Amino acid sequence: MMLPFLLSLLLVLGPAVPQETQDGPYSLTFHSIGMSGPKAGYPSFQATGYLNDQAFFHYDHESGKAEPLGPWKQIEGMEDWEEVSKRQKARGDFFLKNLEEIMDYYKDTGSHIMQEEISCEIRNNSYCRAFWKTAYDGQDYIEFNTEIPAWIPLHPVALKTKLKWETEGSVQAAKAYLEQECPQMLRNYLQYSKTFLDRQDAPSVSFTSQEGPGNIKTLKCIAYNFYPRPVSMYWTQADDPLETDEWGDIVLNEDGTYHSWVTVKVPSSDTGPYFCHVQHSSLAQTLTVQWNE
Repeated sequence: MMLPFLLSLLLVLGPAVPQETQDGPYSLTFHSIGMSGPKAGYPSFQATGYLNDQAFFHYDHESGKAEPLGPWKQIEGMEDWEEVSKRQKARGDFFLKNLEEIMDYYKDTGSHIMQEEISCEIRNNSYCRAFWKTAYDGQDYIEFNTEIPAWIPLHPVALKTKLKWETEGSVQAAKAYLEQECPQMLRNYLQYSKTFLDRQDAPSVSFTSQEGPGNIKTLKCIAYNFYPRPVSMYWTQADDPLETDEWGDIVLNEDGTYHSWVTVKVPSSDTGPYFCHVQHSSLAQTLTVQWNE
């Protein structure tokens, strides 16, 4: 007898080996994308695993390989990547069948995209929260509520998916995966990954200055190469806070660190000094750097 779709999907996400870990919070997230009728060079299915905000493996149907990323390339024993490749191939096949089913509900043809995010979080070795969300062509489609528990349709068409999945008996399987199996898998991964996830990389700071119309210039303070992500930045002059002109997004760099910026507008004739302040968990106190002409 064929296993129900959702139960089969859970079985191929990966093994779970309970281990001890502390502190946090830490999260494990699987982000998957499936495409019907993909263009040349685009895989029909791909998945990326994240520990916190760090991508640690990627798989796509075109290569058929799950490969570790970043520092996880150097880690031995965390995963059997050949087995992960097999599991992700099976998962991708189920995923694409589900996409076809949803397309039938919409009576769609051609190229369409389904995205899915499955995530769990622990703190001090205990389960905190989890979610399972699916989107179709960029619109929220269905999500799992662990409290009820039930699948919650986010679009009228998704009621058909809810009824099918719940008839297949996926509710208890999904709840068990999110609240038990996923956290256990995360605990196992953390035995190999806490060094990378707990690291503290202090920010460096640089400046730019750009003349604008109306005898006004824009000063930009850039903080870069910091980790983890949260950061706070602001400008002062003579200990007085200045009104921020623009906050930059906190952007992920290729090496896993972040950068961000903050700008102020000042009279072109003013040579300073102005001070940029950066607050980050890697710093014992606020980093203050002076700018002048």
